[in-house]
Amino acid sequence: MDFVQRTIDLAMKNVEEGGRPFATVIVRDGKVIAESANQVAQTNDPTAHAEILAIREACRESGSENLTDCDIYILASPCPMCLGALYYCSPKQVIYITKREEYSTYYRDDRKYFELDTFYAEYSKPIEQRRLPMQYQPRPQALDVYKRWQVLNK
Repeated sequence: MDFVQRTIDLAMKNVEEGGRPFATVIVRDGKVIAESANQVAQTNDPTAHAEILAIREACRESGSENLTDCDIYILASPCPMCLGALYYCSPKQVIYITKREEYSTYYRDDRKYFELDTFYAEYSKPIEQRRLPMQYQPRPQALDVYKRWQVLNK
């Protein structure tokens, strides 16, 4: 099976149905175990990216948060949120089919605090200099949650 073409076809179908031009196919031992198109427009959920949805499905199906024996096909180089999810699930490899520079003429994210072109520079700034307003409100008892986790997970 041509998993690259399957990813392209899934993204094209999503576009035809009013969705955004992204898709993910996850493969283990030559078989598709999960796939999804981007569902942000359909669900009004900004986290419903194709990679996130397919990773959730694959992990549920496999009963593990790790996809170390899987190849993950994605239509485009991943956004920072999806890149983080890909690192967390630790696949064997990620195969991306287009680069941001190739598709940016046709598609662009334009969020209040986020543009792909500037995100990594924004992320590398100290928290207090970032565009996203953030406030640190420490509470000593918050560390009790982590201490309890450590006790229960030794």
